[in-house]
Amino acid sequence: MKLLNIIAPLVLLLTQPPGAVAQTQSSTAVAVAQVSVEDPGHPAIPVVIWAPPTGTRLPLVVISHGTGAGPLSHVDTAEALAQEGFVVVAPMHPGDNFQDDTAVGRPSWFADRSRHVTRVIDFMFTSWSGRGRLLPGKVGIFGLSAGATTALISIGGEPDLSRLAPHCAARPEFVCRIMQPQTGPVQNWTHDSRIAAAVIAAPGLGFLFEPAGLARVRVPVQLWVGTADDTVPTGTNGAIVARLLRRAPEVHSVPDAVHYSFLAPCTQQTPPFLCQDRPGFDRAAFHRSFNAAIAAFFRRQLLTAAGRH
Repeated sequence: MKLLNIIAPLVLLLTQPPGAVAQTQSSTAVAVAQVSVEDPGHPAIPVVIWAPPTGTRLPLVVISHGTGAGPLSHVDTAEALAQEGFVVVAPMHPGDNFQDDTAVGRPSWFADRSRHVTRVIDFMFTSWSGRGRLLPGKVGIFGLSAGATTALISIGGEPDLSRLAPHCAARPEFVCRIMQPQTGPVQNWTHDSRIAAAVIAAPGLGFLFEPAGLARVRVPVQLWVGTADDTVPTGTNGAIVARLLRRAPEVHSVPDAVHYSFLAPCTQQTPPFLCQDRPGFDRAAFHRSFNAAIAAFFRRQLLTAAGRH
């Protein structure tokens, strides 16, 4: 959504060589690597991987970033999950990132994003050097905004793009300024049955899933919304998703959180516009509880279900 198009300072991490070790807030070493995943017929997908330095039967979590962002937009969440024994992989969606937004708003925008998720999961289980350490068949996904929409598609959701024009005529919101009128054939959405749980924050385009676009979703979902999010209004997005999911999601409504509040806590290098929380909102404190709740959810849904405690 061209919301996060100045993430470049964070991308300094990408200059580290594969296998570099990042030191997290709790001083627990987490191995960080950058690789490229092939997507036949399409541009390769850059990814960043966070992994515990030791351990086996580790569950995999995919992070799908929002529009105009990149794989480090949720670096604190990735590190927190890796500290808890998860392997985390964050693709930089080609055509929708801080360097290149040429795919944003086009009919294939989310069809491409959902395919990226499956290509990355394929890579992690078949080609990643640490694939033997992964817990087979149990994958989680986290996404914010367009990344949350991507996650919903990956777990079985099918948005109806023809609903965009009438919705935007009646109730215009931010996405209406960047998404082109949708015509032509129905998109080929990519669903991935290996994904066993999803955490979604401030999902965009929720209104496109009316009336039955989430009927095929069966996996547990943790849903986060901000009461002060004017970019992706909860009423036409998160609230619709919560109502349409046949399995009631675990809903967290965060008082005074704006859209950017779900991004990693700000540093001195973070562009100021990404740090515009409501007065009195402590993003760092919120993210400590946010990350803990996400880790607990994935632990219940991926580890306990697989017989690990």
